[in-house]
Amino acid sequence: MKAHIESLLNAAIAGLQAEGGLPHDVAVQVEIDHTRSKEHGDFACNVALALAKAAKAKPRELAERIVKALPASPLVAKVEIAGPGFINFFLKQNAYQQVIAQILDAGAGYGRSTVGAGKRVQVEFVSANPTGPLHVGHGRGAAYGAAVADLLAATGFSVHREYYVNDAGRQMDILATSVWLRYLELCGEKFVFPANAYKGDYVYDIGATLHRENGDQYRHPADKLFAGVPADEPQGGDKEKHIDALIERCKALLGPQGYRTLFDLGLNVILDDIRQDLKEFGVVYEEWYSERALVETGAADRAIERLRKSGHAYEKDGALWFRSTDYGDEKDRVLVRDNGQKTYFAHDIAYHMDKLERGFDRVIDIWGADHHGYVPRVKAALAALGDDPSKLDVLLVQFAILYRGGEKAQMSTRSGEFVTLRELRAEVGNDAARFFYVLRKCEQHMDFDLDLAKSQSNDNPVFYIQYAHARVHSVFRQLKEKGYARDRARGAAGLDRLNESHEQTMMATLARYPEVVEGAALAHEPHVLAYYLRELANDFHTYYNAHTFIVDDAQLRDARLNLIDATRQVLANGLGLLGVSAPETM
Repeated sequence: MKAHIESLLNAAIAGLQAEGGLPHDVAVQVEIDHTRSKEHGDFACNVALALAKAAKAKPRELAERIVKALPASPLVAKVEIAGPGFINFFLKQNAYQQVIAQILDAGAGYGRSTVGAGKRVQVEFVSANPTGPLHVGHGRGAAYGAAVADLLAATGFSVHREYYVNDAGRQMDILATSVWLRYLELCGEKFVFPANAYKGDYVYDIGATLHRENGDQYRHPADKLFAGVPADEPQGGDKEKHIDALIERCKALLGPQGYRTLFDLGLNVILDDIRQDLKEFGVVYEEWYSERALVETGAADRAIERLRKSGHAYEKDGALWFRSTDYGDEKDRVLVRDNGQKTYFAHDIAYHMDKLERGFDRVIDIWGADHHGYVPRVKAALAALGDDPSKLDVLLVQFAILYRGGEKAQMSTRSGEFVTLRELRAEVGNDAARFFYVLRKCEQHMDFDLDLAKSQSNDNPVFYIQYAHARVHSVFRQLKEKGYARDRARGAAGLDRLNESHEQTMMATLARYPEVVEGAALAHEPHVLAYYLRELANDFHTYYNAHTFIVDDAQLRDARLNLIDATRQVLANGLGLLGVSAPETM
């Protein structure tokens, strides 16, 4: 309906321009909003106020000229001018009837658009280090990222979903060393496990696999491993220096091939677990991009060389630095340490360089909120490379706090360190997890009520919406049991009989769905769709409780069945975009 009114206004403005009443070189951007009160009609537009200066006219006078130039419409009952020059549109009672046929004809395609046609967008999300299982914080990023990607795809963008695998660098070295230490314990070696190593039970499991499949092949005496290593933190030393020294000793004792075997075992076991966890959560990717590939393909060296040539990299104290202070950073950042090892930041620069080289029109990164200070650095690096930093959007996701019985939840975990995504899914189910995770703006803190998510009550929004969908199916089952069959054509012919207030409200809500999807996609706000579905479900339940659908009057019966079937379709379409199922029975 918005599009119809917009076309009327554009025709009126074009007519005024042709008559000389408006300059041709004025950029016309028609913005139409739903009114807050029916007293002001159904839609309002401020185009007269926006164009008044260019037209050299008072806004209200220009509004009058625009209204006179509006083409006739079978859907508009009247147009009024309000206040300083707002144009208010009042629709006829039957204006929204056509949406029922549109929905039933389009089916799963209703609400999809081509606003992003021809534009390639990469959405990178989760990208957790493969050093352990996914936790509930990663779960929110997964649900949010998947919904944003699906919304963009629904509005015509060509979407490439990507997971950046941090399979290089210090954290992975710590994991590999941790696995080896657990392996050595199983071999019978005695030592104090490092304070800064990974301690989760999953590390024991990987070490046990290594021992089971290789016996003592990778065993070395503990005294040889720890000889000359700086003291650990519990012994009054530095835990960082201690673990770094153990990593180097591990590499030296095992040799390149042995260390790579150990490294890849830990990486692949955990990465396979992450892939499976996300797949079960309904989150899939077009690509899992390896950080190690940046080194192997020379992309990291190429990015650094580009920064050197542009004058934004310099050497100091044996290290290579990026002049990030030129872009407002508080200090310059290291690209290559004095030991020759590239930093995470250097790899991130190369990765984003590669993203833009792959031809994406937009790149969306979904990161944890703790990366807030990192955003301007990456954008600065892209500018220093000569790329366009405005092509990069970084969306920050706050952590989710779990509550049970009004108190912060203490859930048991195998690792003893954090609540895993798999544990959350096991407790509340995928549907509740996916829906609850997107109920807030990504930058807002989220309290996840476990009791509410599991409840089968109207207070549980996902249950309430799914129940509306299932209720429609139950009506059609009852129809069959009573020996009736819906005649869609007969119902379409009787749509003018849908004049109850509940029916008018439902049709208006259904007609809003395409603009809700488009707005949620362009603003990266899936919560807008979630709340819309809650509103539509409420409209349906209210209608269900107030009226009988399977009446003796065949035409009225089929008209109402068409309406609730259209409602069912929109509920299914919207839930699908959020990764939530639409059950037929509950």
